[in-house]
Parts: sequence; structure tokens; C-alpha cells
Amino acid sequence: MTRPGGVWRNWARTESARPQRVEYPRTVAAVQRAVVAAAAQRLPIKAVGAGHSFSGIAVPPGVLLELTDLSGLVSVDVERSRVTLLAGTRLHRVPGLLARYGLAMENLGDIDQQSIAGAISTGTHGTGARFGGIAAQVVGATLVTATGDLLRVEDEENAELLPAVALGLGALGILVEVTLQCVPAFVLQAVERPEPLDGVLGELADRIAGDDHFEFYWFPHTERAMTKTNTRLPESAPRQPLSPVRRWVDETLVGGGVHDLACAAGTVLPTLVPPINRLSTRIWGDREFTDASDRVFATHRSVRFREMEYAVPIEHLRPAFDAVRAVIDERGWRIGWPIEVRVAAADDRWLSTAHGRHSGYIAVHRYWRQDPGEYFEAVEEIMLRLDGRPHWGKMHTLDAAALRSRYPRFDDFVALRDRLDPDRLFRNRYLERVLGG
Repeated sequence: MTRPGGVWRNWARTESARPQRVEYPRTVAAVQRAVVAAAAQRLPIKAVGAGHSFSGIAVPPGVLLELTDLSGLVSVDVERSRVTLLAGTRLHRVPGLLARYGLAMENLGDIDQQSIAGAISTGTHGTGARFGGIAAQVVGATLVTATGDLLRVEDEENAELLPAVALGLGALGILVEVTLQCVPAFVLQAVERPEPLDGVLGELADRIAGDDHFEFYWFPHTERAMTKTNTRLPESAPRQPLSPVRRWVDETLVGGGVHDLACAAGTVLPTLVPPINRLSTRIWGDREFTDASDRVFATHRSVRFREMEYAVPIEHLRPAFDAVRAVIDERGWRIGWPIEVRVAAADDRWLSTAHGRHSGYIAVHRYWRQDPGEYFEAVEEIMLRLDGRPHWGKMHTLDAAALRSRYPRFDDFVALRDRLDPDRLFRNRYLERVLGG
């Protein structure tokens, strides 16, 4: 189906565009026809998923391909625990598709609204020192290239391209199928609790190394950290899930409505932010439960915000956090949204923020009605001093000249882009900035 373009906006309301037309392909062949037509008209074409990126990576300046209908399971290789999904499949649908085969995704981020193609193309990740991001789970993919042809990348065909295609920023073609290496289904025991911040920082290295999935949040102007520790258990382990009422209270009432009101109040009266943050550390994040892995990894986020996230070498994680904490105090800002600290294993994806190094991640946020400018600028300066790499789907200011030295395979990726898309059919302003014209 095709219709004239209206206004497209991303979830965070940081980006918008008015594409000339929107297409809703239901098949891979329909994607191929859309690409050929766009090329004939010299119109740039972009596929969009959930629009959950905070950066302009998905902005469609010409033709918007809405892949919602290109969704579902293509095939399952039970023997090798591999599944192939259509590119528009939303992450929250994947557990249901895998359940009958006793499989699960190895790791997930804390939001599951993205499409699988969007999640891998932007470098979405979760936490866990022994686990990579979602792109690291990719073992095969199929692209529609700028000529409208299919490019298959798998073990026996074009395998050398996998580290580029599995995290391609949407610059190499339109992803239509993705093959994931899955694991046997498992459950997670979740322990979430407030703890003294100094104690968490003192034990940080041990907890990162010793726990399967560790992360913490810190509300500025407080001395407490909200820790989340998830332990992997066999699928047969007894489950004690949150009741529907408790989940609604935690994630919708407190995490949504109450937090939205608190952010709005802090916007009008910044002096309220410190007491609101202290109150938040008392009413949030003190619970234990055991449930299917996907129901523990992901949470519902209803309050809009803006986010910047940088990856630094794991040994720089503590200095980076300390520097951010110090700059907030020095500048006298009132920051109402917590800072998030996570980790990931090194991987081989050419443009992965964890390429070739174990990484620590620091994410900073601002309520969507607040200007993030000075705060994000100061944090970015800190991260760059500590060899940081920006998350592709989150706000940052770096261009190709600044990024090249941070990724050993950057020029290899650009060369592949030159070969697959010499006329820049898949261009937009963001890709021109971060990869060059």
C-alpha cells in the first residue's frame, strides 16, 4: 500500500520529516519494487521501525518504508537454535514466536518496542559483561541493495560481510530478514533495590564481573543507587512473577504517571528536583521476582525523554561516572532523570560501540520538555576524553572526522557503503554527518 507522506516523528519528538510518500510492503518482493522505483526517481528511501531512536538515523527524507507488515517468523533451525525473522518484527513479539521451540534471545535491552532491524542497525544493547548487544546475536541477514537485488549474508555466502551488515546504520541497504543465534529458553531472578551509592561504586568491578546482568541507576542529588541484578536460571526453575497489579503500579502508575508529574513539576520549579529525586529512591525499585527472561529484561516506558549514551572502555567506566557526577555538582544543574550505567562484552561488529573492547555505558537523560543542550554537551566532552563512542540511536554531535579514529574498521565500512550504495539511495542528513557524503 502507498499513500502520500504526512509528517513522520520519532518517539522522543527530537526528529521529524515529511516524506514524499509512505509505502507499506508486505513482502520482500514489494521492498525490492519500492527500492527500484525510488532509485528511478532519484528519491532517497529509508525503512523505519518504531521510531525509538533519539538521533536522526531513521529520518526518511524521500520515501518512507513502513515495515510493520513485514513481520513474523520465516524459519527455524532447531538443531542450531537459529531463527530467521522478517525485519519489521517488533522485539516484544519475538518471545511468543520462539516459545514453541523452547528458544529465547540471549540478551535484550530495557525497551522492547523496536523492530529487530532497527535494534540491530542502531547498536541496541542490554547489560551483562559476558553478553554482547543484539547485533552480536545476528548470524545472517538479507538486504535489498540499491539495485533492488537481494544480498544474502550467512555462513556459506558473503560471510565476510556479516560484521558490517549486522550493524549497518541503514546505510548499506534495506534489511528484510535477520537470522539470530538463540539460546534455550531461560528465566531470570531479578533483585532490584536501593543501595548506598558509595558502596555500589566500591564494588562495581566485582559486581559487573560476578553477576550475569548488573546495572544501576543514580538519581543526581542523592547518595543512593537503584541496582538491578538479574541471575540466569533454567527454564524449569520455579517462577514468582510480579502480580499484574504490582507490575501496573510499578511501571504505569509510579514509573509513568507519577514520574511524568514529577518531571513536569521539576521543569517549572527546578528547586523541587532534589527532594523529588530523594523521594523517587524511596518509592522505586525495591522488589524481587522470577519470570521469563523477556519479562524481566524489558520494562514499559511511557514518559517521553531525550537520551545520550556513550560507551567507554570498561576500565574508564568509574572515572566517567565520577566525572559526570562532579560536573553536575559544579554547574549547579537540577537533573531530575537518573543516570543509567550498564556493561557489555566486546564483539566484532565493525561499528559496534563495543567493537574490540569490553565496554561500560553511561546514559544521561532529560525530560522531553527540557533543553538537554548544556548537560549533554558537558557529558559528551567527558566521554570523548575517555575514548567514548556514541550510541548511534541516541543524541550526539560527532561527525565522520571525529568517529573515524574511534572505530578501527570505520574506513572498511565506508568502502563497503561506496560499493553497495554509490549513489547514496539510502542517505539522510544523519548518515551524511556520521559517515560522510
